[in-house]
Amino acid sequence: MPRLRRPLVAWLAGAGSLALVVTATPAVAQPRPDLPAYSAQLDRAQPGDAAFLSAPECSEEPRELPVNEFTDHRELGIELDRIESASGGAVDVEQVGRSNRGRELWSARVGTGPKAVLLTSEIHGNEKTGTDAIVDLLDWVGTSDSAKAKRWREELTIVAIPKMNPDGAELDRRGNDMTWNEVTARHPQLRNSPQAWNYYTDARQGDDYAATPGFDTNRDYHPDLGYVPRAEDFPGSSADTGWYITPEAQTVRDVYRGLTAEFGKVDTYVDLHHQGACYVMPDDPDEFVTLSISGRFVDDPATTPGYEQYADYDLDYSKKLNVAVNNALQSAANNRPLFGNVTLYPQDTNLPGTGLGAFALNGSGAVLFEVRGQTQTLGQQYRAVLTRSVYIGLDGMLSAIASGRVDQLDPAAYDAIPPRGPNIGDASAARGTTLER
Repeated sequence: MPRLRRPLVAWLAGAGSLALVVTATPAVAQPRPDLPAYSAQLDRAQPGDAAFLSAPECSEEPRELPVNEFTDHRELGIELDRIESASGGAVDVEQVGRSNRGRELWSARVGTGPKAVLLTSEIHGNEKTGTDAIVDLLDWVGTSDSAKAKRWREELTIVAIPKMNPDGAELDRRGNDMTWNEVTARHPQLRNSPQAWNYYTDARQGDDYAATPGFDTNRDYHPDLGYVPRAEDFPGSSADTGWYITPEAQTVRDVYRGLTAEFGKVDTYVDLHHQGACYVMPDDPDEFVTLSISGRFVDDPATTPGYEQYADYDLDYSKKLNVAVNNALQSAANNRPLFGNVTLYPQDTNLPGTGLGAFALNGSGAVLFEVRGQTQTLGQQYRAVLTRSVYIGLDGMLSAIASGRVDQLDPAAYDAIPPRGPNIGDASAARGTTLER
């Protein structure tokens, strides 16, 4: 089927980069066969990079900005169908659930290896580059004849659930589209309980949830994969577990549980997010952070009352995975320096209600990507380079897992990644980004 979204090469570094499409530069060397076709252009520094890295001012004030260049739900279905066909079935696409408003939730599986890797994106519907990066990765690994792609397919089983919150994505907002009455209709035992703390009915990040309430689905997970919601556990808090009351979180949980039954464990879980647009590097307040990463989401279960049973938790492995991500981006920075502006996401977190926290407690290595800027602050500006930064990080991590090199990495290198610097945007607007994870 036809590819609906414009190739990334046409959007190299934002609105000012259209003159740099590959057709305007016929002398460009052909990319290596182990890279997507557009990457040779994207991986070189561009004139617009100076504006991306440094600006006299930055705002977190929510605005209405174009997002049409990102892959929407309809286009995602067409893209996945095309990739499945082009790969000759190497990429197996399956509907694994439906959103609260009835939109399909798809998984795409590629590879037959012994290590299962689960990737999810757009759990927050205004955080969109992860979906495009996953589509590009599936396209390459499913169709490439390179030795690298073959090794991935032999050593890994990659399962992706792109755009896992399609209702929020279509509304271009953080939360899903679901009322408390719909929750209690599905879970009658909750009819007399308080509403969940992560139920949005007010204005946030420029969106008014009064008319169409919803939930932060990234607080609806529980490390007990068989947990059934109980009234006494509500309203909860950010430091507590979630409940699996949203169909989107239930679907991801069910896929994770199925992979655990099949493989014994899910080796790695990656969740792709965005953060504020105005965070700067800690040692250079004139340069913006391109990407923050993390492998730590919960307190040590060995010393946390009630969590001692999660003995498979392995923070060191999560750190190694993040080191592989950082190493790949720092290598790419040799040709395009903005890829090197990587920091650690704040490490003082205890979020067992996130997918990353819940699945890490179940023994999976966990990796958080937080790309610069959500759609209410950047829109689709810098879409291509931000998507490419996610792709490079995923590529480095998956290559390290497939080759076994990840086991040789030093988790201490994780602690040497610089912490994220301050947000220099307007303070009142920046407060709307404190629940990015």
